[in-house]
Amino acid sequence: MGRGYKIFTGTAHPQFAKDVAQHLNVLLSKASVGKFSDGEISVQIDESVRGKDVFIIQPTGAPVNDNLMELLIMVDALKRSSAKTITAVIPFFGYARQDRKAAPRVPISAKLVANMIQTAGVDRVVTIDLHAGQIQGFFDIPVDNLYGSLIFSDYVKSKNIPNPIIASPDIGGVARARQFAGILGLDMVIVDKRREKANESEVMNIIGDVTGKDVILIDDMIDTAGTIVKAAKVLKERGATSVIACATHPVLSGPAYERIENGDLDELVVSDTIPLKKESAKIKVLTATSLFAEVINRIYTNESLNTLFQR
Repeated sequence: MGRGYKIFTGTAHPQFAKDVAQHLNVLLSKASVGKFSDGEISVQIDESVRGKDVFIIQPTGAPVNDNLMELLIMVDALKRSSAKTITAVIPFFGYARQDRKAAPRVPISAKLVANMIQTAGVDRVVTIDLHAGQIQGFFDIPVDNLYGSLIFSDYVKSKNIPNPIIASPDIGGVARARQFAGILGLDMVIVDKRREKANESEVMNIIGDVTGKDVILIDDMIDTAGTIVKAAKVLKERGATSVIACATHPVLSGPAYERIENGDLDELVVSDTIPLKKESAKIKVLTATSLFAEVINRIYTNESLNTLFQR
């Protein structure tokens, strides 16, 4: 490979960046990223980037504010160091859940973050499984939103599941689940989640028949695991033989691990876009690093990304 580009990383997920660089047979470029005594983020680029195409690998998961500011400050430092182009590789895009005005007097945080990234000087964004696809439209620069199905499909096939069916855990995830079902040539059901009255627990109905089926729930991320674990319980009550879930981003906050361990979910399959807080016998981690390495290579060599999705 050529050496006309450089790869940097912040402190969010350095192992992910190292693995991507290893796939590309390059070394991570050097930058000093730390904090002043009052908590302000300090960045210094430790090698020349003049005239270089630069890729910064930095997911913006927890602590979201620190990781986002690291990304922005690194971009500013690289811009002021005469980098030719700057591509922000953001395996997990934080602040994506508020993507529209769903209630009065609420922000559209995803748009605000998009503005900040562009203003800092990013020329292109690469991410995977945005919480909402329309976030790509919040940018006036190219955004490559990769599919988590590229990571999970081979694993699901390798399990030789006897009677599989794909499920969306809510109405909002139907398009993602349908795309995954299309790749595997499977039928799909939908978990319809709603609150009948304020302050009452959610009621879940299953649109479709899961009797005797091995259900594969598809989602972009799993946070507190409340919805996915309850969905697994309801699916088994409706006759499902087993339930596994594939979720690209393992946020896993609050009581998530306890719910997964004690709930009806048989297996949770995630990617390494966010480092796991701890291991679990029920959680299987697949790597997304080879996919991101291939995308970086194709961007640098001006090759099409479209063939990656034709599987």
